[in-house]
Amino acid sequence: MTTPDVTVVTAVYNTMPDLTRCLTSLVEQTIGLDRLEVVAVDDGSTDGSGAELDRFAAAYPGTVKVLHQANSGGPAAPSNRALEHATGRYVLFIGADDHLGPEALARMVAAADEWGSDVLLGRMVGVNERYVHQAIFESTRAEVDLFSSALPFALSNTKLFRRDLIEKYALRYPEDMPVGSDQPFTLEACLRAGRISVLADYDYYYAVKRLNAGNITYRSNHLARLRGVERVVEVVAELIEPGERRDAVLYRHFTWEIAKLLQDDFLTLEPDVQEQVRAGVANLARKHLTDPIRDRLGVTARVRIGAAWLGSLADLRAVIRQDVEEGLPPTVVQDERWYALYPGFGDPRSALSEEWFEVSRSDPKWLARLEAVSATWSPDRGGERTLTVAARSPWPELAELADGGLTFKVGSAAGTVTGLTEDPLGTTVRVTFRAVDLLAGLPPGGRTRTVRVTAVAAGESGSTPLRGPRPPVRQRVLHRHGGQLYVFTTTTNHKGHLVIAVSPVTLRRVVARLRRRLPLGGK
Repeated sequence: MTTPDVTVVTAVYNTMPDLTRCLTSLVEQTIGLDRLEVVAVDDGSTDGSGAELDRFAAAYPGTVKVLHQANSGGPAAPSNRALEHATGRYVLFIGADDHLGPEALARMVAAADEWGSDVLLGRMVGVNERYVHQAIFESTRAEVDLFSSALPFALSNTKLFRRDLIEKYALRYPEDMPVGSDQPFTLEACLRAGRISVLADYDYYYAVKRLNAGNITYRSNHLARLRGVERVVEVVAELIEPGERRDAVLYRHFTWEIAKLLQDDFLTLEPDVQEQVRAGVANLARKHLTDPIRDRLGVTARVRIGAAWLGSLADLRAVIRQDVEEGLPPTVVQDERWYALYPGFGDPRSALSEEWFEVSRSDPKWLARLEAVSATWSPDRGGERTLTVAARSPWPELAELADGGLTFKVGSAAGTVTGLTEDPLGTTVRVTFRAVDLLAGLPPGGRTRTVRVTAVAAGESGSTPLRGPRPPVRQRVLHRHGGQLYVFTTTTNHKGHLVIAVSPVTLRRVVARLRRRLPLGGK
């Protein structure tokens, strides 16, 4: 029996019907069944995923191998078990709800063979608005460095690994981590690799955000995610000496996983959970937050982490509540340096020095933080229905600072900036969206999407949701496109973001609405 070129490993737990598409994308790879091995471990599924795996194993004997086990609570144990059965020269891990482009494996194996790659990344794209950090996929490169590239922001296991590397260093997933267990594995593989390569010339991997949010990453709570990042940071500290190289990796964890623990939803947690999260973040900052990492953080994440570390739970709540209830804080200028006027700034009782509050004029994400003051539907000069949004920025010099411009999008629908007016207190931006653009690609049941703002400054871009008007204002209009009627609704969601909902008008919805409005019996 010949050795397969690549073994695809997947840990499966209740991923129907996405699992069918995943497996189909594997057995239809252009690399051919004789060069492919699939090892799937059913981790105690109860939704028919196990039976679907067995169906594929029966249809593709010798290619698809299936193992069944009781539920382990996470992907680590089934991934480790699959590795024990892998025989390919390379191993690629895939989420059971994700899928590959048809030529993915053939292209990746060919490139890894040509370049002698130990780890190879193929461009990932998100499905159902799943976010995938794209900086590492800017261009195809035969070799990238972990410490001088965007690779620390792409530490998922969805890569091609040389199996000799995995076995030489006995790389396995820590089974006591229900969330994030792929990061220690991937990090050590990248540190041990002789060469890491990137392919950006094809959509290799489709990362799917399940519409029922059933993936364990989306279901995990704050404390589980805290324990996960604590373990990952421990691995970084064990493997990398203190200094610029360690900071390059830890910056990712402070700006991503750690900062996410202190997002606006922190205020919805029970007080005892809030304190546990605060104390955990404080411990991580105390041990690992160097001045260079702190100074690279965006001001919002920096102030929240600083409040968690050097302040009290009340201080942290006050900082987060500023964003949730008041929006973007005012900017103060002292000695030509700009500061965000978060609670604690200038307060002699605060343990946070001025550096924690300083705002970089070239921080694109901060420049993109605008707040909508109105959203109005009206026909344009040609009679086409449009939505005009007026948004405020506290930066009077916004046009100059965002030298690469501002972009407003709702999904793939781009708005047109029709006005940008400066005044002593800030800048007002007016942007218009066409109804026809908001209908593009609309699924049968309609959808709700957030308005996002992207700013480009000093060659870097930053994107953030547009905050909705406060108090929230709901506007609903009826629009005909072709022979179909649609309802467009603009409102502010529970996170304070401006969202646009588009729904087709159907007889079923009309009847349901009438039933809600009319008394029983129609009297």
